[in-house]
Amino acid sequence: MAANATGANMPAGHVAALVSSNSSKVVLECDEAFVATVIASVDPAVLVLLNLSRDQMDRANEVRSLAQRWRVALAAHPNVLVVANANDPLVCFATEEHPRVHYVGSENVWHGDAQSCPRCTAAIHFDTTWWCECGFRQPPAIATVGSDGALTVGGVPVTLGLALPGYFNRVNAAFAVAALTAVGERVDDVASRLTSVSSVAGRYSTRRFGKRSVRMLLAKNPAGVAALVAELADATDEVWVALNANGADGRDPSWIYDAPFEKLAGRRVRCLGDRRLDLATRLEVDGVDAVVCDESSLERDGDPVTLIANYTAFQEWLERTSSL
Repeated sequence: MAANATGANMPAGHVAALVSSNSSKVVLECDEAFVATVIASVDPAVLVLLNLSRDQMDRANEVRSLAQRWRVALAAHPNVLVVANANDPLVCFATEEHPRVHYVGSENVWHGDAQSCPRCTAAIHFDTTWWCECGFRQPPAIATVGSDGALTVGGVPVTLGLALPGYFNRVNAAFAVAALTAVGERVDDVASRLTSVSSVAGRYSTRRFGKRSVRMLLAKNPAGVAALVAELADATDEVWVALNANGADGRDPSWIYDAPFEKLAGRRVRCLGDRRLDLATRLEVDGVDAVVCDESSLERDGDPVTLIANYTAFQEWLERTSSL
């Protein structure tokens, strides 16, 4: 099976992945703005819709308009099987009228991009499930990931021994299991193969900075930060956060004011990157002890570090660190 693992998730990257492979089975990770284009171009057997969250706000469509575009695209392709996130109202709006949908359910730590109903604009109520007074509500799921990370598919427990950390990666794995079993793969075979994935283009890897070990995490929007800081609740690592605002990051970093950095209260956080002053100001708003640092001043000897970085800052730190 060939896959685009470089992060090039727009049509040019897809073409490069396809022409370099002779495989009859291809997985393409797709930027949300190009989902309609990809569906029309390749007529996929399965389309996996994970979530819709704000990203690169200076040049990306508002998420509600993207959900509408997905909905229109799916209406023109009724035969594609969709594996969709039951916990995201915007994704469910996109798939609401599609005849072939398998939903995946999980615990959701982020609701900030779907506060109002995409059908009627009234407030959405979030509890164990979400619902709106107009009747739009969370659909039943074929696969679920419990708060303890346990996966069930069709009511049958599935053992997941993942090398990737965090609840959110168990949810990602559930989508992979649901998608691959939908095209005829055996559940146990898929779950077994997922155990071999230890990093994704450097994400979640542990690297070396001098004598320090650095766990590398990527977060590029409020939803991503929410997922990562939830996983740090019981961790004792020192936390560094690196923020840039280059072209690939989006020039507008105001999204950091919607990210739940308040969950880092009680820690001293080192603020790095081109926009480290903006980041430190944001953290101080929520009473987080923030220290503005230049990368050259960081100690290369000490306790383990967890680094949260956005796109270009993450790439800089991949170059600045080395493999263990």
